[in-house]
Formats: sequence, structure tokens, C-alpha cells
Amino acid sequence: MTPCELTASITAFANAFASNLSNDELTLWSAIFCQLGETLETIAVQRELLNKSCKNINDE
Repeated sequence: MTPCELTASITAFANAFASNLSNDELTLWSAIFCQLGETLETIAVQRELLNKSCKNINDE
């Protein structure tokens, strides 16, 4: 999937998802997805740091 296809897919999903939600529900789901994204980013960064740390120990 190209970057353009990915963003178009995400936009289509957001439009379909939001079409049946009230503004309050949409705000809640927005906060949930933001937290999910931040948490996934934290996990990815932590994994990367651990992998680098283990590599440095193995190289010594």
C-alpha cells in the first residue's frame, strides 16, 4: 500500500466510522484513538531502546 492509499483508506474509515456517531461519541472515540496511537508509539520506542541496549551488550 502506498502512502497515498494508506491516507485515503484512513480518511474513508474515519468518514464511515463517524457517520453513525454523535458529537459526544465522536469526541470520545477521538480521544481513545489518540491514546492508542501514543501508547503504540511508546511501545515502539521502548522496543527500539531495548533492542539497541541488547545489541550493545552483545557487541561488548
